[in-house]
Amino acid sequence: MKIFKARQMYLLFIVVLSVFSITGCGGGGSDGQAPVLGSGDAVIAPTVTAVAPLNKATGVPINTKIITAAFSKAMAPASLTTASFTLAQGGTLVAGGTVTYVTTGNVATLTLPAANLLASTLYTATITTAATDTAGTPLASNYVWTFTTGTVADTTAPFVIATGAYGITGATAGATDLPINRISTVIFNEAMNPLSITTPPSFTVTAAGNPVPGTVTYSVASKTATFTPTGGTFAANTLFTSTVTVAATDLAGNPMAAQYVWTWSTGAALDTTPPTVLSTVPVNGAINVPLNQTVTATFSEPMDPITITNITFTVTGPGLPIPGGLVSYDSLTNIATFNPDANLAPSSTYTGTITVGAKDLAGNALANNYVWTFTTGTGLAPGAVNLGSASTFGIMATSAITNTGASTINGDVSLDPGTSMTGFPPGVVNGAIHINDAESAQARADLLVAYNFAKTLPPGTTINAGEDLGALYPLGIPPGTYTSGSTMSVATPLVLDAGGDADAVWVFQIGSSLTTGASVSLANNAQAKNVFWVPTSDATIGVGTIFYGTIVAGRDTTGVTGAVINGRILTGAITAGTIALDTNTVNVPAP
Repeated sequence: MKIFKARQMYLLFIVVLSVFSITGCGGGGSDGQAPVLGSGDAVIAPTVTAVAPLNKATGVPINTKIITAAFSKAMAPASLTTASFTLAQGGTLVAGGTVTYVTTGNVATLTLPAANLLASTLYTATITTAATDTAGTPLASNYVWTFTTGTVADTTAPFVIATGAYGITGATAGATDLPINRISTVIFNEAMNPLSITTPPSFTVTAAGNPVPGTVTYSVASKTATFTPTGGTFAANTLFTSTVTVAATDLAGNPMAAQYVWTWSTGAALDTTPPTVLSTVPVNGAINVPLNQTVTATFSEPMDPITITNITFTVTGPGLPIPGGLVSYDSLTNIATFNPDANLAPSSTYTGTITVGAKDLAGNALANNYVWTFTTGTGLAPGAVNLGSASTFGIMATSAITNTGASTINGDVSLDPGTSMTGFPPGVVNGAIHINDAESAQARADLLVAYNFAKTLPPGTTINAGEDLGALYPLGIPPGTYTSGSTMSVATPLVLDAGGDADAVWVFQIGSSLTTGASVSLANNAQAKNVFWVPTSDATIGVGTIFYGTIVAGRDTTGVTGAVINGRILTGAITAGTIALDTNTVNVPAP
């Protein structure tokens, strides 16, 4: 369960200080770490800035042995243990692991036991508020992310896809006249084990056969290792050889098939030119931006990946930073990407900010904070029912929620009013749970508005009481409004056929109850987000069936054993409503 309020307030404080008090952040040291607020400042909570495997990743190899999380500031190593950094499956902890903290890069690693993970299984990683910075300040709230395994092991060796032959990403071996104050980078094709990226033995730089002293830092967000020479500069007019050895391993423990060696030489000059932001997506002033938009910024030159985090790249609005957003950086394209954990709010203005904490490979910061704004659209197809704040909820009831078996809700949960929510666990909620709080109250109000809107639409094609939609439309039912003064059923398979129109909308106005005993499917660009079933009374989704669309019920909804709902169950719009689940899966549609 993710509760974001306290975390958002801490993050807002972080954003304000990172933008307006950069001199208090401390410059990046010779280890190439990000300029962040000093870990001795007990007011500022640390945050998680990157993870691997990524949040919501799928097909994760079953022999994954390393889970990683990077932080915004130096952490207290003793606070990162198997009690504060855990991996669980269905509420059961994966036991037998060890946690190690890497000070260069501020990265914690959870090393799993030898046994493989279960195939095709959802896992939940958690870093709790027991994790603190060096001043004892804890995370503002638990940080939780999920990933799903695939069915096979990873047996493929990682490899180097590019080098910053002394700081110029993609430069070929033999590059010459390179600035003496740029750090050297190497980019891998996949996430690596930070514990294996060290100097020596895995990443070394030599001159005339002699080791160059320095520090290696691994960036989880960009899969990039950086070598910073002691003192911050390399010798001028010198030929260097960089080597990445087979000691470098990926998250499954696979070593590189062979060591990677390249040469380059310095000139005599320093690089003193600050980087700039060349472009953003969305562009400044953009309107009607999709609600699932990722936000990107392209830089004029390669950046130090350790300085590109959700501290130096923020997106705020309305009023607060987006909860849970992590930032990744592509060292090949010089593009930073902000990935929100949740959809953007409709019809809202957002502000993107890149602070002067972002630095290039020579340590040059942006000359000024780069700020731009954009506005989201409604996210609705013409004629669709606007669910308002209820749109993020997989299930919502106004009396009680019960569950039997291994149900999974891939979305938020709301109960308001009411206090009876049973069966979780064994049920799993991959989202936030709101019970009688401000969010649930607003969602309940928005549910009533949505219900009334759908019910007052002009009546559409008449469906006689109890008629089977699948039998009425054996070749597929076209978009439109369908109205029954009584019951409606799906007793034989029903296909919702959009005819190629991705904005096609279906609204089923049902005077009494909806009952399904067969599956509903989509065809020709139909989307679950554009399908609305609106019974005045109840809805029952049949055993083992697959269902598409959002149920906006006046009273109760029952998911019979094994039914999968690709949509939402929103019940109790006009009277006390309950939801009863039995080994069901609910997947909130993509916006």
